Amino acid sequence: MPDVAAFRAKLATIVPSTNTIVEADFNHLFRVPGVTFHTGRMYIPRPALDSNDAFEALLGQVDQAFEVAVRDVMTCEPDYLVMGMSAPTFWGGRDGNAAFLERARQLTGLEVTTGAEACADALAALGARRIAVLTPYQPIMREQIVRFFEESGYPVTRYVDLECPSATAIAAVTPEELREVLRDIDGPDVDAIVQVGTNLSMVGLAAEAERWLGKPVIAINTAIVWHAYRAIGVDDRIYGCGALLRDH
Repeated sequence: MPDVAAFRAKLATIVPSTNTIVEADFNHLFRVPGVTFHTGRMYIPRPALDSNDAFEALLGQVDQAFEVAVRDVMTCEPDYLVMGMSAPTFWGGRDGNAAFLERARQLTGLEVTTGAEACADALAALGARRIAVLTPYQPIMREQIVRFFEESGYPVTRYVDLECPSATAIAAVTPEELREVLRDIDGPDVDAIVQVGTNLSMVGLAAEAERWLGKPVIAINTAIVWHAYRAIGVDDRIYGCGALLRDH
């Protein structure tokens, strides 16, 4: 429902309570007048990610907390829903993403952007096919992410997991560390690089890296905002945040 600030659209954004990057990135990316975002936080009491088992346990916490976070944020009467966490939207490949979308629609009655779908649509818009993927995750997510992209028609030729030890530690990874990873993961068999993991700060670095790599670098938070804008009919171009928001 429109209001004085959100006279074009009001977006509900669901994030884990451990996430400190999504709101900062969205504050940077939501530059279009009349569009606002409002956060529902999923309570994550055990943020450890130092093993595959710990990672799977965290996903269980997300599954339990999702409906409460949605319930709370829906009281602001949003027009659209955004999932501000990557992993649950890739789990199970394209079928898993579709199931997540259906669950969210059933709970809210709203259309939804997920990180997985946003990245696939961004790759299509940019005309990329063979991709490299960078994540902060443990190896347990590799099969799920590769499955999603390859089922979507994007062969994954290179892949790096940073294996961050906790959900909060992801936000501490510096641009200096990530620059080296981007250079290492690039190659002639890569049309675009995709960064997954919404608590990994890559929005500014991805736009910068497109200049010195000469190819698209998709930060997942940029893809999510782009996808949500276009889904709600906002076609404004944003400059300084990479080719996706500038040209598509």
